[in-house]
Amino acid sequence: MASPLISPPLISLRGITKVYGEGPNAFQALKGVDLEIARGDFIAIMGASGSGKSTTMNILGCLDVPSGGEYLFHGHHVETLDRDQRALLRRKYFGFVFQGFNLLARTSALENVELPLVYRGDSRAERRDAAMEALDKVGLKDWWDHTPGELSGGQQQRVAIARAIVTRPEVLLADEPTGNLDSARSREIMELLTEFNAGGITVLMVTHEPDMAEFARTVVHFRDGLIERIDSNGHGERVAG
Repeated sequence: MASPLISPPLISLRGITKVYGEGPNAFQALKGVDLEIARGDFIAIMGASGSGKSTTMNILGCLDVPSGGEYLFHGHHVETLDRDQRALLRRKYFGFVFQGFNLLARTSALENVELPLVYRGDSRAERRDAAMEALDKVGLKDWWDHTPGELSGGQQQRVAIARAIVTRPEVLLADEPTGNLDSARSREIMELLTEFNAGGITVLMVTHEPDMAEFARTVVHFRDGLIERIDSNGHGERVAG
């Protein structure tokens, strides 16, 4: 009987290094990171300040480039792309959620969610329909005309998530998405991310909160620019070697 086919990883990091500065003042933020991410996974990235977790997230999201090593996305070498090519990759495949929401203060929830579609060149009617659909998915369809100042912190983060998913990304990168929220709102946001993950979106999340990391399938722990260990489903662990 033939063995079942094993799907290749969506993302592969191979020996990724990152050095900031030159000469005696150079700082090596990443010292050879190896990581494979399967399509549909939900990964939490944890570690102390300066451990390399945010640098890794920036490289994964094509917001920064490695100093060495290979970054493969769908088998294609991302580290060889120029700035414009990386921007196209971000626009097509990635959605971003940040701790600080990063919403435009004087525009409505609908207009904030439409923004990525403006950059993509969609028509006004296409933008409105897609943005309303995204707001509906995060439970804010009836709040479409409210500005961020008229929304609670949890609602603002929901708008930010709607903006991140409006382009139907394959990967959602969330950097401390519950960092500015109380425990009840944090749980609501994590349940929302879990729902989108169940729908097929790969979720990569930086967090310093262990109870938020419990929502992830896989927890990657960074220490001193390297992966210290990887926990799977909160049960057992394997040491990165």
